[in-house]
Amino acid sequence: MTRQELSKARNPDLRASLVAIVRAATMARQIAMQTNTAIVVVKDGKLTRIPAELLRTDVA
Repeated sequence: MTRQELSKARNPDLRASLVAIVRAATMARQIAMQTNTAIVVVKDGKLTRIPAELLRTDVA
């Protein structure tokens, strides 16, 4: 679903899901930095590890 489709959804939980996903991603990055571990994301259709050092530079 696109952001526009989500914003027009009838179900309030579905409309709030994007905000929840962004909040969870932010928390995952913070925890990864605190524990000095990498996170794994999908970039251009490929799994990519982003190490904590790169997260700290805010480039990722």
